Amino acid sequence: MKIVRYFFVGGAAATVDIGLFFLFAKSLGFNYLVVGCIGFTIATAVNYFLSIRFVFRSGVRFARHTELAFIYLASLLGLVLNQGILFLLIEHAGVEMMLGKLAATGGVFLWNFSSRNFVVFRDKN
Repeated sequence: MKIVRYFFVGGAAATVDIGLFFLFAKSLGFNYLVVGCIGFTIATAVNYFLSIRFVFRSGVRFARHTELAFIYLASLLGLVLNQGILFLLIEHAGVEMMLGKLAATGGVFLWNFSSRNFVVFRDKN
């Protein structure tokens, strides 16, 4: 079951993302939207490399450099969703910063899996 394996891969990437967010935004006071963007980008790389190791077959549809470009393109929408959720929850709903980050991360999980499973790593048939 790909989604179960992806849950663990996504969890590892989310740990990187949330850990960086906690350290730099919550603890050190850097702007949470800037930190959110940088952490999300780093976590996307972690997610890609773990995904091709444990979940998806790399090179099925595209060459690796094209595949990685599509991952970051798909992740761009995920980043927009992540930042939008963060901003709405923290600035407009008054949700505590880390709870907002957890909600944003969870909210983007299904988009990330779907874009990878049904587009980037989909079998050629």
